[in-house]
Amino acid sequence: MPSRLSDAFKAHPVQLHPKHQDFNSLQELPDSYKWTQLDEYPSCESYSSESVPLIDVTDPNAHTLIGHACKTWGVFQVTNHGFPTKLLDDIESVSRCLFSLPQQQKLKAARSLDGVSGYGLARISSFFPKLMWSEGFTIVGSPLEHFRQLWPQEYSKFWYSHMLMHV
Repeated sequence: MPSRLSDAFKAHPVQLHPKHQDFNSLQELPDSYKWTQLDEYPSCESYSSESVPLIDVTDPNAHTLIGHACKTWGVFQVTNHGFPTKLLDDIESVSRCLFSLPQQQKLKAARSLDGVSGYGLARISSFFPKLMWSEGFTIVGSPLEHFRQLWPQEYSKFWYSHMLMHV
């Protein structure tokens, strides 16, 4: 059994087409991204009106609520987590800067097929019949080298925001 996440990814590389799609230059949606028509599925109206669980992490039962949310929804939102709003705003700003870069610039920090960190398709993409209409940047550990590749002249500005997340 792999001892580290990176070992697991090396043992089970993503088998995806290595070409990265430049979403801004497309004139037509490629077949590899065309999913089943929405009308082939029941409408949202047939589902309950419940919303994604909102969990206060200061609640003494938070661990139970999180476990239940993971089992029933696969997702949840937390409140009273202690992260300053400014930090979250800074992270969003850096993310917008990253994804607004030209495709060729983002590819300088592309994740290798057996890698963990970097720019590219979500690793879960191989579990679906069609490609996801998305791009992502996975950070495991320090993103310093990726930031240097993306912003050679001003990477420290982005590095600072990342470091604030670990304070």
